[in-house]
Amino acid sequence: MNGASVALVAASYVSGAIPAGYLITKRAAGTDIREHGSGNPGAANVYKVVGPKAGLATLAADSLKGFFPVWLAARLFPNDLELQAVCGAFAIAGHVWTVFLKFRGGKAVATSAGVFAALLPAPLAVDVLIFAAGIKFSGHISIGSVAAAAAFPILAWAFRAPLPFEALAVGACGLILAKHASNLRRIFGAKRD
Repeated sequence: MNGASVALVAASYVSGAIPAGYLITKRAAGTDIREHGSGNPGAANVYKVVGPKAGLATLAADSLKGFFPVWLAARLFPNDLELQAVCGAFAIAGHVWTVFLKFRGGKAVATSAGVFAALLPAPLAVDVLIFAAGIKFSGHISIGSVAAAAAFPILAWAFRAPLPFEALAVGACGLILAKHASNLRRIFGAKRD
């Protein structure tokens, strides 16, 4: 990597690390989102705690902070697919482990969607339908998120995504599933009670 590439990767992390849900909740409700609901500063918790307008604003911001650095990498280095994937990985990592909130961030769903909107828009469009169906049939955003995450590497493969993008899809899937483990235990534990 040259200096420009390293700077772009670092900027990708910083972009992902911007705590949109925290900032939006502070402005809209004057409170710390980490002290309410699940304690997560992601779009789903903001939606539940503050309301649809703040939740959708967080969703948009979290998606854009994943989309923009990858889009920029693709414009500046169109033939360097590995760099584009690395920028996506660092944007996602920034969201999950944000330096601005003591490395306690979101669960990677919206920022991953933004990354793959730039890298693999066609499989992402199908995945959004899976996400929506998961929510509709389960009544839980977490189920939609997990279903979409699990399906995305398969969709990436089916759409013949380049190997670096497939690898990123698998990594993002694993991270999202791991971050949602507690949600799933809570949902299915409640159903058994």
